Amino acid sequence: MSVTLMVAAAALPGASSAGSAGLTAAPANTRAMWLWGDDPADEVVPWAAQQNVSEIFVYVAPSVLTNGDLARLQEMKQLADTRKIKLRALGGDPDWVGDHAAALAWQRAVVSTGIFSGIHLDVEPYLTDGWTDDLQGTETAFLKLLDRMRGGSVLPIDADVPFWFGEYKVGKKNLADEVLRRVNSVTVMSYRDTAVGPNSIMAISQDWLTRGKNAGKRVRLGAETVPLVDCPHCTFHEEGAGRLQEELAKVDAATRKSAAFAGVAVHRYGTWRTLPA
Repeated sequence: MSVTLMVAAAALPGASSAGSAGLTAAPANTRAMWLWGDDPADEVVPWAAQQNVSEIFVYVAPSVLTNGDLARLQEMKQLADTRKIKLRALGGDPDWVGDHAAALAWQRAVVSTGIFSGIHLDVEPYLTDGWTDDLQGTETAFLKLLDRMRGGSVLPIDADVPFWFGEYKVGKKNLADEVLRRVNSVTVMSYRDTAVGPNSIMAISQDWLTRGKNAGKRVRLGAETVPLVDCPHCTFHEEGAGRLQEELAKVDAATRKSAAFAGVAVHRYGTWRTLPA
């Protein structure tokens, strides 16, 4: 999960016509988390349940069918099912913007496992050279990737997005709106260490919450726990677990009238679990 370009960006000042009908803010303390490592299932799932995590974004390697990891993932599903925790397959690579075949091959492998209830994409097209050299072409290729993956399986797709996508255009259309049209939901990399006020989680996420409501799509907000030397105000690594809980409770309180709000996802399991009290 890169914070490239997010550090310097300031708070932000035609989508699907579904609108907010049927959407209501997720209950307070609705949590998800990223799991990038190969941590044992019998350690991850019970701890996640203690944190009220209802969805885990589980990294799945492209070689999942042959690399020996399938048994661990199957055990994770069994343990998660007993606790009513959903597993989403986590994957992505900036190179997928120009290599749709690799992305679709990964998607087919994910589907064939029968383990996951959805797909969680972390592609980050702004990390490619094309974002600087050919912005319009890169944006278009990214949207085409989402189109192809949407057609590649029946699993719902959730995409990681930076908070500032709404500042960009694809032709005459807004990039954030075009992403929302193609996915089932988004998770905003709203990495700040305060919940409300200037340059806070809520301040930099409001654009997506508004667009999500208008599009009838769920918007989950993200919180960071990884140490970030170049952006200490982007992470709770220094503040610790108690402060994280306090600020996320403030996010819950501030989103009671945000119909698109889908809860908070914490990045990531290893550093979240080891936060100081």
